Amino acid sequence: TSELFGKAQETPQNEQTAFYPRSPYGVSKLYAHWITINYRESYGLFACTGILFNHESPRRGREFVTRKITHGVARIKHGLDQELRLGNLDSRRDWGYAGDFVCAMWMMLQQDEPDDYVVATGTSRTIGEFCEVAFAHVGLDWQQYVVVDERFLRPAEVYTLLGDATKAREKLGWEPEVGFEEMVRQMVDWDLEQVAHQSAPVRPALRR
Repeated sequence: TSELFGKAQETPQNEQTAFYPRSPYGVSKLYAHWITINYRESYGLFACTGILFNHESPRRGREFVTRKITHGVARIKHGLDQELRLGNLDSRRDWGYAGDFVCAMWMMLQQDEPDDYVVATGTSRTIGEFCEVAFAHVGLDWQQYVVVDERFLRPAEVYTLLGDATKAREKLGWEPEVGFEEMVRQMVDWDLEQVAHQSAPVRPALRR
């Protein structure tokens, strides 16, 4: 996870960038990263660490901000909600499509030697920009619906994460295929369908 970098010491971040996790989640992933390297070097285990930057799809849980946004857009479009409450809209993330990242994982395991790779698109967007694309897809102005709620501000915020996947591109031949806007549109379309289905009235079965 790119949360290993947390309070990033340089931008963009690559495999040589110093780690500075700012959450229990990031700290736990730092342990996983180093224990993988330890077993690889000590026991010859074929194990790779993919330092994956944010990767999204319709399968993302609603507790994550990206899915919270797309699900919120769908509910607003269907007239079920009037606003979407979020935290820091200026946080920047390097968002990619989960399917592309799974391809990178598979490519790592096809190599002759195990290694560690940053997997990222090399482009960062703010949460506000994510909202803009998501709302625009359904013909709405995001600024009319998004409300900043201090309850969702983190005590140790990670402001900017931007990955440098040069190593993955050069050694694995990996390239992301699904762009940011297309990824967001896919997520919104999925939630539009799900919300429409869930909010449809249930008709009683006819007795025969």
